[in-house]
Amino acid sequence: MSKNSDKSDDKALFHEQLGDAVPLNESRAEPYRRRLTPRPLNLPVGDEEESSQDHYSDHEIETGEVLYFARPGVQNRLMHDLQRGYLEIGGELDLHGLTVRYARADLDGFLKQCHERRIRCVRIIHGKGYGSEGRQPILKHKLNIWLRQRDDVLAFTSAPRRDGGTGAAYVLLRNPDKSSR
Repeated sequence: MSKNSDKSDDKALFHEQLGDAVPLNESRAEPYRRRLTPRPLNLPVGDEEESSQDHYSDHEIETGEVLYFARPGVQNRLMHDLQRGYLEIGGELDLHGLTVRYARADLDGFLKQCHERRIRCVRIIHGKGYGSEGRQPILKHKLNIWLRQRDDVLAFTSAPRRDGGTGAAYVLLRNPDKSSR
């Protein structure tokens, strides 16, 4: 058998299988649509009442390009694994595009859920600040302050490039069985 007869047999079999199929009228593929970039909500400013449950203070902490924090007693090997992304991520929170007020509330709720669900390692996406005034990472700076003040956070570090790089952080949470309550 020659290649031409194989091709004609394949073609005949293909047309036989199509049967009474009707071709579509569209002559071109659907165009690629870019996803819209997240934009912050235009909410009223000045209504940021301090609640009695707000346990954060805004101390000035210098935030560099890479986040890194570990409480005393956290092993170097564990920090190495956290930095490299070797630990299993149990949850993810995306904060970029939010105002500071809403990001704080979302962070509180998320970490509370993680504690209830016994999750030990999470990824928090804070963004790189390209959409803010002065193109400075406001949420990254706030997250650096807030996470240091929480007793349930043992350590955090910027994620590797494949998981968001300096626009995301891995957070290691305290084991609920070992927390002092």
